[in-house]
Amino acid sequence: MKPFSLPDIYRSTNLNTLGLWADNAGIGEIREENYYDPVKLALATGIKPCMPFLVSQLIEELNELTGDDPLADILPVHSFHFTFLPLTLPLYKANDRLPSKVEQLKHIWAGYHSKMIVIRNLRLIALPSQLLLAGIPDEPAIAMRQSFCEKILESEWKDELLMRHGNSPLPAPFWHSTILRYSAAFIPATVREFFLERQEIDFGDVVGELTLARISYNWEKFDPLGI
Repeated sequence: MKPFSLPDIYRSTNLNTLGLWADNAGIGEIREENYYDPVKLALATGIKPCMPFLVSQLIEELNELTGDDPLADILPVHSFHFTFLPLTLPLYKANDRLPSKVEQLKHIWAGYHSKMIVIRNLRLIALPSQLLLAGIPDEPAIAMRQSFCEKILESEWKDELLMRHGNSPLPAPFWHSTILRYSAAFIPATVREFFLERQEIDFGDVVGELTLARISYNWEKFDPLGI
């Protein structure tokens, strides 16, 4: 994925979502299941960078807007993260012993562990029922993710990786953090207006150290695996 193509992908995603919203004024059907298992943990790689001031302000304003809406699941400030490559679905309970082949995964990851990556020009991206904060990675990050993905596909973790990504591209093109998941087909009008008012804002850059961890769906639970 070349960095110059990402702005076009992000822009196209927003336009597609705006079209869907225009055709669906209400929130539609309420979801009966969670986006991901709220209890079980997955394996993933990524960064937990310092939060830019504009992002902390954004999340604070989003919390104020949604108030006590039980359908709004907003990323906790202390869980701020950007996934590098998600590796598995939520398969593990907190106290589960990981399979022995995790040693192979750690061996592969050793070549990437603690490397610094930069993601620039963070922007809001709208999906029908979610808001993302997505940016443009520096070229080394793109190359590292592609390399790591290829090595996992050649390893004993191939099946878990393919199951995690389903029918989506691998690796997925977006470099993002999900800041709002709304448990209905579409986010409400107030949140749509919130997005429209802020869609052109550049929320800054983030830099962070790559980590392999056992995580909850929103990284509120974060347990790095020792390398």
